[in-house]
Amino acid sequence: MSDISLFSERLSRRAFLGASALSAASLALSACTTTDVATPPPVAAAPPEPALGDVATMYAARTDEGFQLPAIPVAKLDPKFVRQIVDDPTGEKPGTIVVDASQHFLYLVRDGGKAIRYGVSLGKAGFGWTGSAVVQARKKWPVWTPPPEMIQRRPELAKFKDGMPPGPQSPLGARALYLFRDGKDTMYRLHGTPEWDSIGKNASSGCVRFINQDIIDLYSRVNGVAPVFVRANLSAAAKNSAVSNRTAEPIDAGVPKDAEMLK
Repeated sequence: MSDISLFSERLSRRAFLGASALSAASLALSACTTTDVATPPPVAAAPPEPALGDVATMYAARTDEGFQLPAIPVAKLDPKFVRQIVDDPTGEKPGTIVVDASQHFLYLVRDGGKAIRYGVSLGKAGFGWTGSAVVQARKKWPVWTPPPEMIQRRPELAKFKDGMPPGPQSPLGARALYLFRDGKDTMYRLHGTPEWDSIGKNASSGCVRFINQDIIDLYSRVNGVAPVFVRANLSAAAKNSAVSNRTAEPIDAGVPKDAEMLK
């Protein structure tokens, strides 16, 4: 091999090794270089609360769990107590239940600054209660068992001491949501009533009554432990007032053994 050929071969080999080293260095440098992080897509706005349907349909007669519920004469019902979607006046997080005792409204807070508002009946004078609790259990068509204190006041209820079978005339109505505080039953309930004309009044023994069609709707939307605030009104003062330790006058003898405990 000539000196010229040998020189050319050495030059080509050096060029190749140099190019390889340069390539490796470039790869190492690129591995240590921070790349631009892609901007996450914007969070989609919460979808609007779906319409509840027309009033006649919401309060029509229906069959529920084998029981016949009569239609509510909506023409006789104050329109403000009809179930409806409103702007949330409570400022609470979605899933929270707030009772405004001054207006006889119960709000279930939803996404998007909205709430479902229900008209309710509240406790009679002397049986009222305000404070906080959580929905800890629920039951469809619960058996109603009057507590001893109630039977003592109303001896005619003694015939139900072992329980009144569920049905449209039951004082607990079509559904019951049981409220607890610190793991203990407050004896306070959100429940249905056949006395639709009591809505908007103080007529119950310390609990919150609903039209049966409304408590069925609320029950379907509360699938886990939910915070509940019962307030004298929705003012800032009422919201920040101390929680009452007084429990309601018992409406029944306790949470039924077959009630669904929520988590």
